[in-house]
Amino acid sequence: MKIILNNREEIIDRDRMTVSELLEYKNFTFKLLVTKINGRLVKKEERDKAQIHDGDHVTVLHLVSGG
Repeated sequence: MKIILNNREEIIDRDRMTVSELLEYKNFTFKLLVTKINGRLVKKEERDKAQIHDGDHVTVLHLVSGG
């Protein structure tokens, strides 16, 4: 499938995958992540069920705080 991940085209050798599978596949290990599919927020507890399909726009953001 072909998706847009963080504004970059990615080709993944699967028909679909969950957000959790994508995070593992791309090795996103940062603890505080915001995930979206086509602009819709995917909560942490929904990542195992939220499906990514061909043509989806996926956003994964690292939250960083400081002072």
